[in-house]
Amino acid sequence: MPGFAFLFKIYYTIPMTIIANMLPYIQVILSIILTVAILFQHSSAGSGGVFGGGDGDTIHSTRRGFEKFLFYTTIVIGILLVVSAFAAILVK
Repeated sequence: MPGFAFLFKIYYTIPMTIIANMLPYIQVILSIILTVAILFQHSSAGSGGVFGGGDGDTIHSTRRGFEKFLFYTTIVIGILLVVSAFAAILVK
């Protein structure tokens, strides 16, 4: 049965090398998409929110339409980026 183990090793090493070569490109694309998705999101906190302050009269609004889609897309892309980073560690 040494032939079977050899074929098994070849079968699983070829796809792993392809994945290992593609992961850096996938991570760059995911990081660019994540950055764009974050920048497109609307921030209801004014410029004072950046420094810990706030207007105090902000009204809570519900995400609808494209804003809701962008919010969930950002979460999914972030999770995919983390998974691809762990995959890159495991493949090496």
